Amino acid sequence: MRTLLKGGIIVTDTQISRGDILIEEEKILAIGDFKDSDADKIYDVSGCYVMPGGIDPHTHMELQQSPDYRSVDDFYTGTVAAAVGGTTTILDHIAFGPKGCNLHYSIDIYHELAKKSVIDYGFHGVIQEVNSNILNELNDIITNEGIPSFKAYSTYGYAMTEVDFALLLRQMKISKGILTIHCENDAMTRYYQSECIKNKQLEPIYHAKSRPNMTEAETVDTLLSIAKMEGDAPVYIVHTSARESVKRIELARMIGQKNVYSETCPQYLLLDESKYYKEGPIEGTKYLMAPPLRTKEDQNYLWKAITKGSIQTIGTDHCPFMFERDKRKAANNFTLAPGGIPGVEERMIILFSEGVLKNRISLNDYVSITSTNAAKIFGMYPQKGSLAPQSDADIVVIDPSKTGVISVKNQYSVCDYNTYEGLTVNGEVHLVFSRGKLIAKDRQFCGAKGDGKFIYRMLS
Repeated sequence: MRTLLKGGIIVTDTQISRGDILIEEEKILAIGDFKDSDADKIYDVSGCYVMPGGIDPHTHMELQQSPDYRSVDDFYTGTVAAAVGGTTTILDHIAFGPKGCNLHYSIDIYHELAKKSVIDYGFHGVIQEVNSNILNELNDIITNEGIPSFKAYSTYGYAMTEVDFALLLRQMKISKGILTIHCENDAMTRYYQSECIKNKQLEPIYHAKSRPNMTEAETVDTLLSIAKMEGDAPVYIVHTSARESVKRIELARMIGQKNVYSETCPQYLLLDESKYYKEGPIEGTKYLMAPPLRTKEDQNYLWKAITKGSIQTIGTDHCPFMFERDKRKAANNFTLAPGGIPGVEERMIILFSEGVLKNRISLNDYVSITSTNAAKIFGMYPQKGSLAPQSDADIVVIDPSKTGVISVKNQYSVCDYNTYEGLTVNGEVHLVFSRGKLIAKDRQFCGAKGDGKFIYRMLS
């Protein structure tokens, strides 16, 4: 079976050209100028941008955040939402298991949960404690099981110590893995939160006040220093939100530190802390997450950081909970709501509309941050994130002539609200292909449950 995408504007992380893409079965066969007779199925994509399918490096499907709260999109509904939005691969962060469990405990559960995925997927393992058994198991999983990326936290119930981080980073360097890190100073966020509670400052805005920029930046600085001590061990900072954090990342690179990567999210580029109070505290609960929304000054710095290459990827941290059932009760006590927002469905078109079409980033930047860089960092390139011959035919086609309005009324996520409700976007995700198969057309899903495959990844 051969499929021809004819007459499009082909965009990669480095090039823009006009031409055709010929697909054979699951792979890209060639880019060039082809006859209709060369293919069994032809799609006229004249005037459209043809790009590598999106890779979201940060999702939380079916996340059991606590005994009372589980994120509402499972690996079916969440990946359908991703697919319709132009994302063809996700890397999902595995949830904590019971205290004292090994690394395989949650990984085995997630392999079962993800079998209903409609797009390809991989996992970031999670570290709950550090000891010799865990380090040996970590090496085995990285070496033999195709999961070279693990997440550790500097906050919450399983916060790592500085020595824990050093041991993990050392093992990552030895085993050819990469450590992704949630950076917030646990002691200070707990202290500031206790002060808010003591002073009866409990509206959603105080969630942001209790986690100021420097609680993130200080921890970023510490972790980069530890990674440097461990011989430039590879480190990836998730959901970078504060300009001070980016400045520390930029400084580390400027003085020669290698293997430093950072991610931000659409919410930190488009929304600011006024969301916590502008429409009242009940509406403000929709945006409770960690790190919290920041200021417009932070937004501007993050956009510029993308163009400078200081931020390599944009994930969504997609972790939706119901507003009516789970969130709104925190209007008068921000500590009562689960943390997380939806976003996997909107990422690609929001970044195209707000980034490319508003001249904040180039088309090549767009491909880099939404696809190619994640593929390279996490061991999927050139299978993913590429339009080269023999790459998987994961392709998104965006029609820049269309417009739309984002709304919960037409989303595929089962969440009962949309983070970007009412936002007008220019451009529309027209066609989405996963390994050569059309899975979405004009926001209509036409893929199949269980078609997604686990991606066995290795870092070079």
